[in-house]
Amino acid sequence: MIRVELPRFGRFASWRQAARQLASARVDPGRVAWRHPDSDPDLFGAAPLPPVGPHPVVATRDFLQLAAQVASHSDPERWALLYQALIRVQDDRRFLGNPADPLRDRLSRMARSVRRDIHKMHAFVRFHELPAQGPRRRFGAWFEPEHPILEAGAPFFARRFADMDWLIATPEGVARFAGDAVTYAPPESRPELPPDASHGLWQTYFASIFNPARVKTAAMRSEMPVKYWKNLPETRLIPAMLADAPRRVEAMQEAGATEAPAFAARVTARLRQLPDDRPPDSLEAAREQAMRCTRCDLCHAATQTVWGEGDRDAKLMIVGEAPGDHEDLQGQPFVGPAGRLLRDEAAAAGIERAWLTNAVKHFKFATRGTRRIHRNPDGGEIRHCRWWLDLERRFVQPRLTVALGASAALALTGDGSPLTPRRGKVEIGRDGGRVLITWHPSLILRRSGRPAEQARAEFASDLAMAAALLASDQPDR
Repeated sequence: MIRVELPRFGRFASWRQAARQLASARVDPGRVAWRHPDSDPDLFGAAPLPPVGPHPVVATRDFLQLAAQVASHSDPERWALLYQALIRVQDDRRFLGNPADPLRDRLSRMARSVRRDIHKMHAFVRFHELPAQGPRRRFGAWFEPEHPILEAGAPFFARRFADMDWLIATPEGVARFAGDAVTYAPPESRPELPPDASHGLWQTYFASIFNPARVKTAAMRSEMPVKYWKNLPETRLIPAMLADAPRRVEAMQEAGATEAPAFAARVTARLRQLPDDRPPDSLEAAREQAMRCTRCDLCHAATQTVWGEGDRDAKLMIVGEAPGDHEDLQGQPFVGPAGRLLRDEAAAAGIERAWLTNAVKHFKFATRGTRRIHRNPDGGEIRHCRWWLDLERRFVQPRLTVALGASAALALTGDGSPLTPRRGKVEIGRDGGRVLITWHPSLILRRSGRPAEQARAEFASDLAMAAALLASDQPDR
């Protein structure tokens, strides 16, 4: 039996290194015992790790993301299950896409439980102010998660509270932040945290937003499990608020308006537009569904979904990154400055017919004064929106697709590697179609002088190549 010792913190990186070494020698999962600081003592001796073997080890991005989440689960078998999955991936990289596979299903449920626990940590940690020696304020908190998620959950607080020093103590260990990086230490006894004056303000706010007419205790306990209540200052108010809810509802009914305001019909009509995830049978049906998309949070700030537009019978599809400010307001793709540049160069290249769309269908932005500043969509938002892009491709069926920029290249090919060495080349997309990689017109607009001229010339050359490939319909070079 080979024994692998994993540290209390940094355990996923340690597991990944050891698992790669074991998998390179194709060591059977049944011969490996994974141990961590809380494991029971060994009764028998164990063999050391074997040397690196001759077999190459490949781990897909989806597998590594899943493994990093499962590593924070409390199940002592998690390491063995992950190593078993890594061995499976070497022979069948697609098994993680099969929801009926028992191992994949178990790992997915573990990852989902970890994500939920991290979400609860972010929502239910309550800091208490501590005495401070220097100019930075100090805070401390005690939290009892279901899983060992301290390493996975603490960086969120470093980003959100970078201007203060803090510690979060859990039964797993202690995370500390003093302005640079989060550090971790073994568990200590529960700290004595002094009362915090801000908790009174928070209780006042919590009581003010309580709606007695919408009391659903089962839903409340689901979103705020009772096990967290003892460490939350606001939960002390819940029993009294629930007891007083019937009286407050009656008072609200007596004081309420007898007629709905004029705008109520418009609001309720919008709320009735519920998302629809049924597979559509046409491009028009897909567009109608996309107008109600809530697959990611971008839908809440954007004005509307910006669907593709153009000649649906064209053999060329051009995919950009995401709508900009002009596109968001008008509901059409490529109507801003970058779109005008694209249309000018496409016309110069002899491209007359194309389907224009984006990898992400909602405008992502940051507000700066009265302006909405474009922000690049992240990998998760791109993956969520693949549903719509894949539908467009299935109904339009282009012979060639031009990917404008890194986000479009990632959505179409699944490859997030740097764009510069890939520009001007044809790659195979996730669905087997040809994808020509080029710059996004906005990159040309952001540059000036010689760099802008060079990027525009390369962009024009790539569009001319696209026109030539369609005209000859020959395999890419």
